Amino acid sequence: MNRVTSLPRTLFDKLWERHVAHERDDGYTLIYIDRHYLGDDLPRDTFDVLARKGLRVRQPDATIAMADHYASSRGRSIMDVVDAERRELVEKLVHFTREQHVRMFALDDARHGIVHVSGPEQGLTLPGMTVVCGDSHTSTHGALGAFAFGIGASEVSHVLATQTLWQRRPLTMRARFSGAPAFGVTAKDLALAMIAQVGVAGGAGHVIEYTGDTIAALSVEARMTLCNLSIEAGARAGMIAPDDTTVAYLRGRPFAPQGTAWDDALAQWRTLRSDPDAAFAREVTLDATRVAPIVTWGTNPSQSAPIDGRVADAVDIADPAQRARVLDALDYMGIQGRQPIEGLPVDRVFIGSCTNGRLEDLRAAAQILDGRRVQVPTLVVPGSRAVQTAAAAEGLDRVFLAAGAEWREPGCSMCLAINGDEGRPGERIASTTNRNFVGRQGRGVRTHLMSPGMAAAAAVAGRLIDYRELLRDATADAT
Repeated sequence: MNRVTSLPRTLFDKLWERHVAHERDDGYTLIYIDRHYLGDDLPRDTFDVLARKGLRVRQPDATIAMADHYASSRGRSIMDVVDAERRELVEKLVHFTREQHVRMFALDDARHGIVHVSGPEQGLTLPGMTVVCGDSHTSTHGALGAFAFGIGASEVSHVLATQTLWQRRPLTMRARFSGAPAFGVTAKDLALAMIAQVGVAGGAGHVIEYTGDTIAALSVEARMTLCNLSIEAGARAGMIAPDDTTVAYLRGRPFAPQGTAWDDALAQWRTLRSDPDAAFAREVTLDATRVAPIVTWGTNPSQSAPIDGRVADAVDIADPAQRARVLDALDYMGIQGRQPIEGLPVDRVFIGSCTNGRLEDLRAAAQILDGRRVQVPTLVVPGSRAVQTAAAAEGLDRVFLAAGAEWREPGCSMCLAINGDEGRPGERIASTTNRNFVGRQGRGVRTHLMSPGMAAAAAVAGRLIDYRELLRDATADAT
């Protein structure tokens, strides 16, 4: 069933309607899945479900596997995985993909990396697709005009067996960003500003479409950062309509259409945008000109402030539940209400992840570190082997090493801290990742989220600082 109406439709409406296979009276719809990414951090019995039922992967060519969460940042083989238990999970993924003839980018493959970095850069995610993965930050792929979302282990098995998925149709939300961001303000800052505005549940039950002149001016890599963080606002997914920037990014990618197939795809992609009069269930606006570099101070991504601002004070919060959450966060983070953000000492810095581990992010960090030395342990992990290779070709690796930072193999690394890379209890970490939950980067670790440039500046200063002065110096030196 492909039910298309003549009413003005949003981008999401168009993608949903093109993928409907069956609708039930109870509100659930069976949708077709174009691309399924398999990671390594799934429950042990995920793949056993098919074996028990005598089933095979329905469309092996539609599935791509990578071991990213458990991938060691210190080596390129399964034997480098931190312990036997996690090594077994990676081996299980390898065995499953071989037995089911599913393509896998092995740890030593030139295409290996974090699923949400390698997939788009290989041209495996394309406009108009439905994309799923057993990882919440699958929303990243929406930057290319796809409906991309994370799914649970049982849903992973269902997609493997049927290439479809039962879903309730989410609502739509338009986030309109206007104006040119100020000097030094990045997509990470725009995302954190929006999350601070709407809250960690502000997008719950919705797919967010990002629009406006601010979004149109962003690179695809920056758009991925924005869509990646949609889940931190509680959204089901984030997406941006494909445009000339999207087309330029995808042209020539290994798995992108070629020849006449490219022309046909391009004609299809040009139709993927919200109609002018399309109605959204919710609308939010954000003036990008008023955003400054942002740092989180608490234990969820909405608890943040500009670098020249102050930590929230529970005394100022009327709602008892929210006040209690702030008090808990302040206690865990070891900071006081109304304390200035700038000047907080840091013990460690991490630059990487599916949020900020792309080449553009590493360039921003290198620009700050070039000619300077880090004062605290600093780990830089590229999001993919391709990013690693491109960074080395530009000499970024030499900049990091000369600054005293560690330059490692690609993977999720310290974002989730399940591959052996983690902070120590009580440490304060400046991080370019997506979550600052309690214990996210190690037991008792205190995480402050920020952009790559801000994290690099914290590494140089040994404390949280406004990196724009260093950035001005770097920019002046470059000219």
